[in-house]
Amino acid sequence: MITPVRRAAAVCVLATALAACAAPPPARQAPRPAPSVPSASSSPSVPPTLAPGPSGLTPVFRNGPRTGGRTVALTFDADMTADQGPRAAAGERFDHPRLITTLRALKVPATVFMTGRWAEEYPEQARSIGRDPLFEVANHSYSHYAFTGDCYGLPAVSADRMRADVERAYAAFRKVGVPDPKPYFRFPGGCYDRAALKALTPAGVTAVQWDVVGGDAFATDAEAVAEQVLAGVRPGSVVVLHCTRSAAPTTERAVRRIVPELRRQGYRFVQVSDLIAAANGRAERPTLES
Repeated sequence: MITPVRRAAAVCVLATALAACAAPPPARQAPRPAPSVPSASSSPSVPPTLAPGPSGLTPVFRNGPRTGGRTVALTFDADMTADQGPRAAAGERFDHPRLITTLRALKVPATVFMTGRWAEEYPEQARSIGRDPLFEVANHSYSHYAFTGDCYGLPAVSADRMRADVERAYAAFRKVGVPDPKPYFRFPGGCYDRAALKALTPAGVTAVQWDVVGGDAFATDAEAVAEQVLAGVRPGSVVVLHCTRSAAPTTERAVRRIVPELRRQGYRFVQVSDLIAAANGRAERPTLES
């Protein structure tokens, strides 16, 4: 997608691409460019989460407050499914070290939603990302299988295995040395329903969606990806992009366009935990679903 579209269509495009890959309070300030630095929420203290929704269901977070300062969270899905080992062994790269290097060079805090299988395939990179205060690691499931029965062709996890799949991912993070994975979970393909939210309630996670689709999955035009992000960002936005070389080869180039332009517009880059902390501390509530 080169032009912004309605959220439903955007999620469909993103989820379709993912399926193919599988076969807050800050001080009020005037907008001004400023380098971003990791905040206290990146430390190993108890990270902020949202209270459960009605009937105790897992809460769903899409964006932070729209007022109180221009903040934006870049998030990157490190996708690898449980059955893609042979493809990795044959030389396909599901990592994107150049992207991580660029984020470090630009000093951009970010949240990486990582599958457990990705962490197992790239343990040194997972550990390096997890130990860098510029980044926070969150959960994108172990297997990258869908949490609903119909999610754009992704294989599905049964309801009685959903919590176990999430916990298996956290176990993989601990095994490779990620010291402080956050209690945030992103549904594969962005697909969830009431049954999935109920199944994950005992895990104590906050589900994190997004309000800006980067459109980088399988994109060949970095400028188009950048323009789509720049057109969609609002204060408090959560942007979804990817950290997978084979499936999102233009992301790093798009980021080099996105970051300086948003800083020129007065945006400050933060992590998802910062937006959730800001949402918890303000009268204005974020967009929640449960």
